[in-house]
Amino acid sequence: MERRPYWDAFGNRVVEVSFAGTCRELRVESELEVETLPPPELVAWLPPLPWVADTHVAREYLGAFPADETVRRFAESLASEVSQEPLPFLDLLARTLHARFDHDVRASGDARSAAETLATRRGACRDLTVLFMEATRSVGIASRFVSGYQAHAESVGSQRDLHAWPELLIPGAGFRGWDPTHGVRVTDGHVPLAAAPEQRGTMPIDGSFSFAGEVVNSTLDFSLHIETTG
Repeated sequence: MERRPYWDAFGNRVVEVSFAGTCRELRVESELEVETLPPPELVAWLPPLPWVADTHVAREYLGAFPADETVRRFAESLASEVSQEPLPFLDLLARTLHARFDHDVRASGDARSAAETLATRRGACRDLTVLFMEATRSVGIASRFVSGYQAHAESVGSQRDLHAWPELLIPGAGFRGWDPTHGVRVTDGHVPLAAAPEQRGTMPIDGSFSFAGEVVNSTLDFSLHIETTG
């Protein structure tokens, strides 16, 4: 077996593992203890929307393609409600996606397009994240997709799922998070694992295998437990 740790282009810690021979089961176990702190309050003055990217970093996180027209109009209507003020816009967008959209828990599949989530008014956390990102990018705010944990789940019991939320590039403050699934700003209840301009760059486990024959059967199960103190 070969094991190669490295940092990817977006600052995520990656461990690449390769092995030969027959394998009937691959088990990955991870246990960690973290201390979280709330981020500093955002108090900087920001110019009104829309913004124009003036740095290479901002342009990199604005997306490769223009926003869907319905998503752009949706974002502009919310921005007009708060007089084009950036932070009130982000707060309103998070509250709107939380209050007016039905929330699903979908165990598999990529995030749906922003236009589909907006049209159906429902989605999992990754769908709401993609919609939030496209809406903010349409008014010039650079954003990235974050995959991680959210400690204060709405379900009862210790079983949890991975969570997703967007982070926005705020001038003078760096990337700061909003959680449209819960309608709030990201605080010390969130633990990020990976961040990238698109969802595909944040997969917790990704890989491939080869086999001899015409048919292969595989299953994937996972279990996530979070305990909080303090």
